[in-house]
Amino acid sequence: MPVSAGDHRGFAAFELLPDGVVVAGADQTVAAINAAAASILQTDAAEAVGSHLGDVLALEDLHGSDWWSFARPYDGLASRSLLLERAWFLADGTEVLVTAKLNRSRPRAPVESVVVSLRDARARARADRERSDLVATVAHELRSPLTGVKGFTATLLAKWERFSENQRLLMLQTVEADADRLSRLIAELLDVARIDSGRLQLLRRPFDLVAAVNHIANRLDPADGRVIKIEADQLPETWVDPDKFDQVMSNLIENALRHGDGPVRVTLRPLPDAVEIEVHDQGQGIDESARSRIFTKFWRTGNASGTGLGLFIVKGLVEAHGGTVRVADSSDAGARMFVTFPVGEPGD
Repeated sequence: MPVSAGDHRGFAAFELLPDGVVVAGADQTVAAINAAAASILQTDAAEAVGSHLGDVLALEDLHGSDWWSFARPYDGLASRSLLLERAWFLADGTEVLVTAKLNRSRPRAPVESVVVSLRDARARARADRERSDLVATVAHELRSPLTGVKGFTATLLAKWERFSENQRLLMLQTVEADADRLSRLIAELLDVARIDSGRLQLLRRPFDLVAAVNHIANRLDPADGRVIKIEADQLPETWVDPDKFDQVMSNLIENALRHGDGPVRVTLRPLPDAVEIEVHDQGQGIDESARSRIFTKFWRTGNASGTGLGLFIVKGLVEAHGGTVRVADSSDAGARMFVTFPVGEPGD
């Protein structure tokens, strides 16, 4: 258990900090270390307290310089108050991001305490990879519709008189379809940003889920003879955001149609505290090894097109309602997607 020196009234909050924190006093020994820092530094918190700060922060850079000698937190420039974040490495090669605050009673006075902040660089690496994946995905998905819009509009502007009215109409319809595709992509990216930042807003009201699902099914019912079958029991009052509910169900049904060969069955049934909706397709199903990943960003099957953000958004929208989403096998064929929405007015 992490130990602090003296009366540390903020100890509980100190332990809850997401980043690692090490506090050293004027004597250059560690006065407090939270669990996150002990984990990052791979040390025992109780043994760290009272040890020299340089021994606890046993970090080196790629050139073999150690953190203590390089940073010189106590005897460096007297004008310093902050050590900028920099990458350092543990003995096993683990990368750690380190910054520090040098506290003085007055400018240029001796350092009275040093507060070191530590972050595992793997989180930054994951964020960097996600940003790179997002940029690559967006660039790829934008290229095709933008090429279509640019090509058809340039052709119409240059050779308007050479085309018949029907040809112009077809070109303009194609431009509109590409513009709609761009709008959907932008909406997906905005949803991802809101989900990631926790800024997703819901406008919930009592809503007829059966009527909504039937409306979505009629809109999406394919022209190739496949029928979307709706099965529903009597459902209790459910409060949802209608637009977000439409987005969730449209995504799930479109996925089922895209990956299945036969009819899609949608079943709505009451649970003790929720309404469950099952979307059952007739495709090849989803391997059990992949089920933990299908709701992550950029997940796609095989050579499937698209951004791979759809199911991530579905999960975010459902969980924002307080519901759940999961996938299971079917006894005959295909995959079964289950989403639940809590019943009753929010806050009851």
